[in-house]
Amino acid sequence: MSGGILIFAILGPVALVVGMGMMIVALRGGVGENPKSTAMLIAGMMATAFGLLLTAFAIGNAAPVGAAR
Repeated sequence: MSGGILIFAILGPVALVVGMGMMIVALRGGVGENPKSTAMLIAGMMATAFGLLLTAFAIGNAAPVGAAR
């Protein structure tokens, strides 16, 4: 496993968990009534999507080169 894939495999799930935590906190804070909670919900969704994307790239690049055929 190269260095970039290893970084993606570590950073992706961390961003995913942090984003989910932000969304949970934002939903408890009253989205729509509190601007801070609304901004936190948007940031949490973006962090979750970023973590999913990084994790997917790490998994996709970890496959053997000839396996896609």
